[in-house]
Amino acid sequence: MMEDIAMQILELLMNSIQAGASHIWLTVHDSILENRISVHLEDDGKGMSEEFVARVTDPFTTTRKTRKVGMGIAFFKGLTEMCNGSFEIHSREGTGTLINANMQKDWIDTPPLGDLGEMMMYCIQANENISYVLTYSTDKNQFVFQSDEVKELLAGVSLQEPEILIWIKEYINEGIEHVKEDLQ
Repeated sequence: MMEDIAMQILELLMNSIQAGASHIWLTVHDSILENRISVHLEDDGKGMSEEFVARVTDPFTTTRKTRKVGMGIAFFKGLTEMCNGSFEIHSREGTGTLINANMQKDWIDTPPLGDLGEMMMYCIQANENISYVLTYSTDKNQFVFQSDEVKELLAGVSLQEPEILIWIKEYINEGIEHVKEDLQ
């Protein structure tokens, strides 16, 4: 099992990237009032058939050619259920995939949220041509990162430049920390 929720989400994001998504929307809602961490992930990738969606939470179901197991979705579903939460996945071929999950924030097995900035940095490193939108919200405030806005500001400079990747990671983490201040 991975140490934090961000690394679990990264596995799902990599699925979206490999599915040929051109847009990926990720919303993380961190609620003290509801005692929940909710994750909503949507992409416009190639999607999955109904039959494949029905089997996708089985770790021995994968589209990979290099190994016969696919653990990302199965582990994330297991994590949410282990943390008194829920998991649902919807997908249509040619349209994309939608995942909604939540877990009880103060449940003994709920791992820390982790480094969302680093998670997004890895995604951009994997494919900078995707339009990423990350929204992190609490009960009182929210932070939104949009890779297209950064691309526009940089006017042709690659997001994969090491200095840019580090800046993106720090910018996201600072934005999230600012929003989290409202939790205290």
